[in-house]
Amino acid sequence: MKKILSVMTLALCAVTMMAQQPVITFKTTEHDFGKINEADGRVTTVFEFKNEGMEPLVLSNVRASCGCTTPKWTREPIEPGQTGQITVTYNPNGRPGRFQKTVTITSNATEATTRVYIKGEVIPKPAKPVNQYPVQMGELSLKAQSVNFGTVKKGQKINHEIEYANHTDHDITVELATRSEDNFLISQVTLGTVKPNETGKFVFVFDSEICKLYGPVEFAVYVDVNGKSIHTDEYKLSFKAEVDEDFSNLSVADRQQAPIMEMEDVIDLGNVAAGKKVKKAVYLQNVGVNGLIIRRAYNANEFMKVEATKGIIKSGKKGEVKIELTAIMDGAPMPAGAYSREIMIISNDPNQPKKSIKVNWNVQ
Repeated sequence: MKKILSVMTLALCAVTMMAQQPVITFKTTEHDFGKINEADGRVTTVFEFKNEGMEPLVLSNVRASCGCTTPKWTREPIEPGQTGQITVTYNPNGRPGRFQKTVTITSNATEATTRVYIKGEVIPKPAKPVNQYPVQMGELSLKAQSVNFGTVKKGQKINHEIEYANHTDHDITVELATRSEDNFLISQVTLGTVKPNETGKFVFVFDSEICKLYGPVEFAVYVDVNGKSIHTDEYKLSFKAEVDEDFSNLSVADRQQAPIMEMEDVIDLGNVAAGKKVKKAVYLQNVGVNGLIIRRAYNANEFMKVEATKGIIKSGKKGEVKIELTAIMDGAPMPAGAYSREIMIISNDPNQPKKSIKVNWNVQ
């Protein structure tokens, strides 16, 4: 009996002590800002709370879940029956989209840790015109300075546009200067005289049928601004494309009659003296039925030249690939050591139109 009374006494004491502690209650624990504009800057809401306990309430810490949210709170003790405030400010700058943040409150209340929440959606501010046109060509602003037409099947025409703008306070004149040999690129200026805050477009059409090359193609166009023809990198528009032969319309019978190129995968040039030149001819063979045409032989190394047999290589006949290597790199003799590079052979073999050949040599 004494034990039961002791337990009841302890429980009663605990309840009495809890009743005497501060008790924190909020009018609301969540605030929805709804849709807010990033351009309008910070937004603020106030969470009001009350001490419904018997002792003074003290908030020891109020912590936000990220640096974009800043809380301020009543620092002095809140007497029983009195109220306090937690002011929460959210900074939407650079944070477009929906958000939900937590603010954690630590105090001497019966519930030592409580939380309030804010949420909403940030509508991004409109991009400044200057940010939309990051490339500067004198007084002209452009959205881009290079164009990649990607993979283009022989016979296709591909369009691409580059938008430009005048962010000055006076008129600007714009022209394009193309090289005469680049007749596979048709270019147009939609607005030759651009008034302040006006925009225009360069319209380009790449005609792969007229382009003589297969494989990677790179070329350039220069922009004349205000009548100045300055052929420098600042005023250059760069273009590239990968021209592939179109075999999509070949029938089964066509493929059975197609040419087949057969060639070594590795070519060894042997020992090469530093700074000297070496030449080697290797053979390829058409083991198919129809005539084999080498569309292009090339490499990306300034110290190596590649040339292939022109014309049609008949069934069972051989063609030749000539390689000329000069063991000079960056204007100086190549350092001693083993080297390996690749050359590419493009042909009308539909089963293997591009064949990569490894070329090895050793500089002594």
